[in-house]
Amino acid sequence: MTTATDFEVRNRDSIGLRVQHVLHGNPVLGPLAVLLVATVAFSIVNQRFIAAANLSLVLAQVTVIATLALGQTLIILTAGIDLSAGAIAVFSSILMANFCVKAGMPGVLALLLGLACGTAMGALNGFLVTRIKLPPFIVTLGTLTIFFSLNAVVSQSETVRGADMPSLMTWTGESIRFGQFQVTYGSIVMLVLFGFFFYALSWTAWGKHVYATGDDVEAARLAGIRTGRVLFSVYTIAGLLYATAGWILIGRLASASPNVGTEYNLDSITAVVLGGTSLFGGRGGVIGTLIGALIVGVFRNGLQLAGVEVVWQGFAIGLLVLIAVSLDQWIRKVKA
Repeated sequence: MTTATDFEVRNRDSIGLRVQHVLHGNPVLGPLAVLLVATVAFSIVNQRFIAAANLSLVLAQVTVIATLALGQTLIILTAGIDLSAGAIAVFSSILMANFCVKAGMPGVLALLLGLACGTAMGALNGFLVTRIKLPPFIVTLGTLTIFFSLNAVVSQSETVRGADMPSLMTWTGESIRFGQFQVTYGSIVMLVLFGFFFYALSWTAWGKHVYATGDDVEAARLAGIRTGRVLFSVYTIAGLLYATAGWILIGRLASASPNVGTEYNLDSITAVVLGGTSLFGGRGGVIGTLIGALIVGVFRNGLQLAGVEVVWQGFAIGLLVLIAVSLDQWIRKVKA
């Protein structure tokens, strides 16, 4: 005989299963809900949060991290990880600045060479992963140290002022107004990149190969996908994106400083995880990553306006990451 309690348990399990399937098919819904709830909550706590000037600040603050997280997303989709993202960005920014100031190059040439150097650093990671067959974690942990060391050598621990560089190098820090809302050109560049890679991952053969490689590399190889090439292309493109983030960073700081970026690696991974991309590869997307970066920015800004100490802001972000990973594990059980 079925009791009311049994019915309630089965009904609750059925609802949970439906939610599980919905989130598995639409991984962006969870992060979007978190972003909306956080925005409403912080707006209630402090009305200044929703002001156009503050929202402009949040977008400007997350632009560099979001661009780094875009490259990180491509790698995590293949079940890899990149701990050198921040190091490549900072080293690329230092190289661009020194090409201008010390080598006397015009802005366009210095920018192109800086982007090429960042791409080469990403290609080095890809070569070590695909040809030498080293684990991505070990490879990027090693290159993290190498690039930060080279950064210190090249820069001699000196900051290059934006005033000493051509205007192109700091252009990403300039902004345009939409009423009271301001958007930097760096943010526009970041949004264009997200749009491009949303298309590339969703509608091109390369994008489908990236997902297939991350979901099951051996099955992808047996299906005729050249997984080595896919992985190499992903790390190389990520290097280019990191270098672009370095250019945006120069505009954001109005200088090229060798003493920033120590937290960028973890922040970029945090944005990807909060955005619903699985650390096990094969599931997620760049729109979720953009939302994840905004979640980090909204929480830090909102907690700061609420008067919460910095240490507890980090605690809140870390707690969010643990919840996101636990949710990902739960969602992945749909496949079973």
